[in-house]
Amino acid sequence: QVQLVESGGGLVQAGGSLRLSCAGSGSIFSINDMGWYRQAPGKQRELVAAITRGGSANYADSVKGRFTISRDNAKNTMYLQMNSLKPEDTAVYYCNAKWGTNVLYSWGQGTQVTVSS
Repeated sequence: QVQLVESGGGLVQAGGSLRLSCAGSGSIFSINDMGWYRQAPGKQRELVAAITRGGSANYADSVKGRFTISRDNAKNTMYLQMNSLKPEDTAVYYCNAKWGTNVLYSWGQGTQVTVSS
């Protein structure tokens, strides 16, 4: 059953910004590395940004310099600040705990991000 809930998506113009949130429970955030993923229509789900339990971040080349991942373990919450959005960022965005390339929980509903040109 779903352990993480995404929110904050919406419709924005190219160049705009959105802040996505991922809410969890229990010890998910204090114990695990975390990641933001996205899936566009007709494409495979891809890892966009990852953050270790210690707070070190890594990004896909396509979003470097534009997106910032962060986490607040005490609040059981993770964020993705998305700036300078492009139409190619349009996708459903998901969060999950991860162990290497594996995810630890079932996929949730995700949150839709649509960027118009």
